Amino acid sequence: MRTAVSRLSLFRPRTLRDALVMLRDEGPISPLAGCTDIYVGLQFGTLPETRFLDLWPLQELRGIADDRGTLRIGALTTYTELIQSALVRRRIPMLVAASREIGGRQIQHRATLGGNIANASPAGDSLPVLAVANATVVLVSTDGERRVAFNEFYTGYRTTVRRADEIVMAIEVPRIEGRQYWRKVGTRRAQAISKVMCAAVRGPEVRVALGSVGPTVLRLRRTERVLTAGSPLKQAQAVMRGEIAPIDDVRSTADYRRQVSMNLLADFWYATRKT
Repeated sequence: MRTAVSRLSLFRPRTLRDALVMLRDEGPISPLAGCTDIYVGLQFGTLPETRFLDLWPLQELRGIADDRGTLRIGALTTYTELIQSALVRRRIPMLVAASREIGGRQIQHRATLGGNIANASPAGDSLPVLAVANATVVLVSTDGERRVAFNEFYTGYRTTVRRADEIVMAIEVPRIEGRQYWRKVGTRRAQAISKVMCAAVRGPEVRVALGSVGPTVLRLRRTERVLTAGSPLKQAQAVMRGEIAPIDDVRSTADYRRQVSMNLLADFWYATRKT
């Protein structure tokens, strides 16, 4: 049963300042932008919120730039814009690879990086990339900006440290040293929710993150240490089994996700070795 539209309210600020004041004074209000997740809940009658704040017109939340060596991506940057950005392709190609497999062209034109972050789904395709990139989430409220390490942003299933009066303003990515890797496993390469996805970096320190194998995106710290130390791949795979916590659901089984995760680790390791 569809959500009754007559129950819903939409606030439309003209500036970022207006939006932040509305969040502070009129809350609780749920920020929205591309609406690619909102419309799913609306269609199936599962939308818990009734009051929304339209961020789409706010130019302050857009743009991709190099800020003294740090790549800064506005929260309203769409996946199409990420794919088309020469700066993103040069600095973080694994994010471009993930962006190409998020839905179809229509979704890529509307879905935003900030929305994927704030939505907090463990199946968010961009999230493992940002985890291994050691990204920072820039939050803003009427009190000003604050920065949170991406790997400290999630507190549990679909929960984050973002306060109700804050908006995700941007994501900041430092320079990444090493060879980058991205792989998604799903029913289809795109237009399907991932069964498992993996992002990784092979540099002086190995970084590995998986999605859809726990309540949040997971950085596999123990697995990383094993690989960085030069231990055998099989040992790293054994450690990985203890770090992930996949579940059975309508898309897959825990056993399948566990095996695929180990396969992806091996694929990353062989794909990024020097020849």
